Amino acid sequence: MKTIKGPGIFLAQFLDDKAPFNTLEGITQWAASLGFKGVQIPTWDARMIDLKKAAESQTYADEIKGIVQSAGMEITELSTHLQGQLVAVHPAYNELFDGFAPPELRGSANVKARTEWAVQQLKYAAKASRNLGLNAHATFSGALLWQTVYPWPQRPAGLVETGFRELANRWLPILNEMDANGVDLCYEVHPGEDLHDGISYERFLAATGNHNRACLLYDPSHFVLQAMDYLEYIDIYHEKIKMFHVKDAEFNPTGRSGVYGGYQSWIDRPGRFRSLGDGQVDFKAVFSKLTQYDFSGWAVMEWECCMKHPEDGAREGAPFIKEHIIRVTEKAFDDFAGTGADENLNRRILGL
Repeated sequence: MKTIKGPGIFLAQFLDDKAPFNTLEGITQWAASLGFKGVQIPTWDARMIDLKKAAESQTYADEIKGIVQSAGMEITELSTHLQGQLVAVHPAYNELFDGFAPPELRGSANVKARTEWAVQQLKYAAKASRNLGLNAHATFSGALLWQTVYPWPQRPAGLVETGFRELANRWLPILNEMDANGVDLCYEVHPGEDLHDGISYERFLAATGNHNRACLLYDPSHFVLQAMDYLEYIDIYHEKIKMFHVKDAEFNPTGRSGVYGGYQSWIDRPGRFRSLGDGQVDFKAVFSKLTQYDFSGWAVMEWECCMKHPEDGAREGAPFIKEHIIRVTEKAFDDFAGTGADENLNRRILGL
């Protein structure tokens, strides 16, 4: 067994226009001061990294790595969640997701160019990850089918199959580029994406021809909000889980509202994200399961609490993760009672 690495922190929710949250140097030093050992870098913010440059210049990639290392930190992974979302967008969501794209690619006349830009961003991420010495990358799948997630009106026959076939066709060139650069592409299974639970991931995986780089970012909070068994999920998919977001959540359905939330804000929804330790996720069991299955990646805090201040969430998050990481043993607990290896003894015990 291997010991999980950490604690890490996903920087996306902490970026700000004020220091130290507006530069890679400043935010890594801040994170290190709280006890974090690794940073997951969002690639859509040029203050953190120029993705294209990191893909094309080893010198620049080394500079980025050097900034992080100077704070005593490591880069855990890069993230293209926003760009990945734009690989597949149903027209109903075009305007809502336009803000994820550069200004010159927004608007109904630029949808094709926006998709091409997103695909290229993911290909840059493959090369940039290689240049940074990383072997896993975080993203979203995007969605062509999400508006049909509830089967009313009735879905016409073949719609789901066509949707996943098209989604796979869009991602296959990216998955192949990831493979060429030795990087696992880890989809964060997430409501709003066509990959939002285990069944939808399996449909996508099959549509890609079971591509070996189509892997998973495990985040138990999204399964709590769907009333799923987030521990059995590890049992089922542990071979494909290559990344881990440590994020808490709670789900408290009432007689008035449940999974769908009644269009309420996050603070009023029955299902909502919480700071680590404030929600319902059994992290002792989660870390035990991942350790049992030899997960050797990073435990990365993603903070999305609807109540607590982010700086408090980060300050509490580092020791929380550290306390849950299991340092694996090199000896069995019952070694003291062992009798050693003796084939003749074994045969006598068996009556042979």
